[in-house]
Amino acid sequence: MKLHVINTGNFKLDGGAMFGVVPKSLWNKTNPADENNMCSWGMRCLLIEDGNRLILIDNGMGNKQDAKFFSHYYLHGTDSLEKSMHTAGFSFDDVTDMFLTHLHFDHCGGSIKYNDDKSGLETVFKNATYWSNAEHWEWATKPNPREKASFLKENILPIQESGQLKFIDGDDSEQLGSNISLSIMRGHTDAMMLPNILYKGKTIIYMADLIPSVGHIPLPYVMGYDTRPLLTMTEKEILLNQAADNESILFFEHDAVNECCTVQHTEKGVRLKEKFTFADFFGG
Repeated sequence: MKLHVINTGNFKLDGGAMFGVVPKSLWNKTNPADENNMCSWGMRCLLIEDGNRLILIDNGMGNKQDAKFFSHYYLHGTDSLEKSMHTAGFSFDDVTDMFLTHLHFDHCGGSIKYNDDKSGLETVFKNATYWSNAEHWEWATKPNPREKASFLKENILPIQESGQLKFIDGDDSEQLGSNISLSIMRGHTDAMMLPNILYKGKTIIYMADLIPSVGHIPLPYVMGYDTRPLLTMTEKEILLNQAADNESILFFEHDAVNECCTVQHTEKGVRLKEKFTFADFFGG
């Protein structure tokens, strides 16, 4: 098995929305805002070589939306999904499994593109199985008003129409191989899946939107986007305690600066222990 970090670009979101009830005087220390109160966030994915399978976890925002859409999110940086895949030595056609933690646009927008003559939409990873779960798919395709702007039908419905969609049953991850297990989370959105990857003797937890950044490690630091913030705090507490006990590595999808960290028990609860890049910890 070999893992590759896939950076798909950075975007901006309102700092207050990203930290909920936590005052700006606190969160601004770890995630400084610009003059418009916007903070920079990453869209960092993970590519897994495992035998004859190439598994991509999430795929960023994509590039098919119109200028008005992108004007809200201030895309910046030089990274893209295609560029990062090429740097890792692969093309989109090499991907055998496209695993989607959940179907918010900044996690699955790269799944779908316009066809050559712009007359319709098609899958980007034409040789891949797209993995979701039935519960989250139902939630995303019949969205509540709070999340409707994040579940975009053009990102989601063409996957099913392509015939490439399959569902994972609960947290049964056997379909992804023996080195990957799943944790199901319901605080951010219903039935979000967090992969736990056994790699070189360590467990890497792909954080998706449960803990978007190092700055979100303290329990009350919960996004305003979460549908069930109190449940998010409970889920975070359980996961962070297990991660501290097991010396697991947290892999951040949205932290624009920090790729990974470990955590430790303190008198104030579980807190950051060490920050590092994936390559520094595991080698290039």
